[in-house]
Amino acid sequence: MVKRQVPKPAEIFELMKFKKFEFNGRKRRLDSALTIEDLRHIAKRRTPAAAFDYTDGAAEGEISMNRSVQAFQDIEFHPSILNDVSTVDTTVQIHGGSSALPFGIAPTGFTRLMQTEGEIAGSSAAGAAGIPFTLSTLGTTSIEDVKAANPHGRNWFQLYVMRKREISYGLVERAQAAGFDSLFFTVDTPVAGARLRDSRNGFSIPPQLSPKVVLNAIPRPWWWWDFLTTPKLEFGSLTETGGTVGELLNNAMDPSIDFDDLATIRSMWKGKFSVKGVQTVEDAKRLADLGVDSIVLSNHGGRQLDRAPVPFELLPDVAREVGKDMEIIVDTGIRNGADIVASMALGADFTLIGRAYLYGLMAGGRQGVDRTIAILKDQVERTMKLLQVGTVAELNPSHVTQLRRFTRAERGQIAQAGRDQP
Repeated sequence: MVKRQVPKPAEIFELMKFKKFEFNGRKRRLDSALTIEDLRHIAKRRTPAAAFDYTDGAAEGEISMNRSVQAFQDIEFHPSILNDVSTVDTTVQIHGGSSALPFGIAPTGFTRLMQTEGEIAGSSAAGAAGIPFTLSTLGTTSIEDVKAANPHGRNWFQLYVMRKREISYGLVERAQAAGFDSLFFTVDTPVAGARLRDSRNGFSIPPQLSPKVVLNAIPRPWWWWDFLTTPKLEFGSLTETGGTVGELLNNAMDPSIDFDDLATIRSMWKGKFSVKGVQTVEDAKRLADLGVDSIVLSNHGGRQLDRAPVPFELLPDVAREVGKDMEIIVDTGIRNGADIVASMALGADFTLIGRAYLYGLMAGGRQGVDRTIAILKDQVERTMKLLQVGTVAELNPSHVTQLRRFTRAERGQIAQAGRDQP
């Protein structure tokens, strides 16, 4: 029988210590977020639907986006045993320089629409964490202001080749003059994808005050206060070109770009040159033959061609074919540090986060981006320790199995069988 006794008051209070209340609402919210999905839920509560859906959504039926997220969940890790992992080193080398973590921030357009601190929050947080930040051609902060916000960190620039080529050439020159060390030539946007959430929300910049928008904004006054009391939302690096937002967007995507444009831009750029949006092994091999510094396996976050290849699934084949010839970067679908570790194990040299960063931004500005990075850093380190590897370089394909519902070959056989039906 258990011996019972009357508890002493001092013992009760020792066992029932209350957590100190955090009066700073933003810090309290962010501290409660333990995963990127937690940040996403906070972001959804605090951001008007049109802005949130622009970030959260993808093209058509959003199949590519969902498959890309699912692919990371469909893996099995294989840990080693009895290795000393009291400390792990997450540092990697990419584009001739160092990154404290095996991921950087991907280029995102209209970023200040999500939260007014926009690219300033992203670039300064990246600099503080020792990871690269990538500015989009359609960013809402200028090349020069990003450099000022992250003066000692690594800044990269993502380029759309526009119909008016001189605009793109000018951006290349400005990024180079500002000390950006890498250029990402984007090849997956000959036209804009059909982003149906945006169409249904009547998405526009600046937001149109329809009754639906007003009703949705009523419980989110802080977003409108920030939006209305900060500088006008516009393209940070394109304001001097003139024209409306619609005209600038039409100029940003050009179905006529080709390998001659790639050669022209490459000849202008003195730093590291990457091609973003590669989706086949054949194109990866052709770019390797051309001697580009890296490629980004990407389906643009599922925001362009729906049902496009899943970059993470494509990674092992590309790494096997060209991994010795150039660096391989992967984006799309990354929501957890384990996704990053799996990518590095299967042959990636680096990864980029887009939505994960924007969820943090919407949840809490610069502090929210810091929280995104901290969550992913913790997950990367913990996954490496549980796999019992001390450095990123030790990761290899033996650590990961991709548990695909169908292999690429089986998908092809199923498709062929369907075509052979009478």
